[in-house]
Amino acid sequence: MREPGKGFENLLPQEAPPEVERMGLTWLIAAAIATTLLWQVPGGDYILYPFTILATWFHEMGHGLMALVLGGQFQQLQIFSNGSGVASYRIALTLGPIGPALVAAAGPMGPPIAGAALILASRSFKAASLSLKILGSVLLLSTLIWVRSLFGFVAIPLLGLIILGIALKAPRWVQGFGVQFLGVQACVSTYHQLDYLFSYSAGPLGLSDTAQMQRYLLLPYWFWGGLMAIASLVILIQSLRVAYRH
Repeated sequence: MREPGKGFENLLPQEAPPEVERMGLTWLIAAAIATTLLWQVPGGDYILYPFTILATWFHEMGHGLMALVLGGQFQQLQIFSNGSGVASYRIALTLGPIGPALVAAAGPMGPPIAGAALILASRSFKAASLSLKILGSVLLLSTLIWVRSLFGFVAIPLLGLIILGIALKAPRWVQGFGVQFLGVQACVSTYHQLDYLFSYSAGPLGLSDTAQMQRYLLLPYWFWGGLMAIASLVILIQSLRVAYRH
């Protein structure tokens, strides 16, 4: 006797069609370039709205989680409908100037590292499926623990549920491509506001992340901005090379 629900699942091809397999890397590179370019033009944030919100979440979670790892506190996360966000945290003083510099760098650089892990996970179906489940669950968990803005309460769990739906219901090849696509989006989220990397001021919020690094590590903010922009690109390219190596 056929188990309930198995019939529908068997209708979905579990392996990617040959033409999709051949175009996979091309589409990912094209998506990375298109996303980065669109974020730099007026209205681009709204054309890519779900990925803009996801990029903000990646960035602010990078700050907050690094503060936690270094023995500080991650107090709250606010994400707003215009795509901006703020992570509130306290930093342990035991590491001297290195601690605040690492927390500042974790906003732009934490997401590319996480993105590379997602891309590499696509080499195994079990790892890809597990990675999607973890990402979706962390989005939901972060809402319960840290999100303290009304918009964030709606947008972040919605993104989490969509990703969990892909992990639980989509064919294997869709999950593999999906985890790669989300990994690419995490990597290029460094370029969400490219001018921010090369800005000293963050408006009413005070200093930019790179200006914070200048404050604690002395080298100029534009040096750190350039270094992180290059590092994010290298991380993306190398992770895709490994993922598509046969």
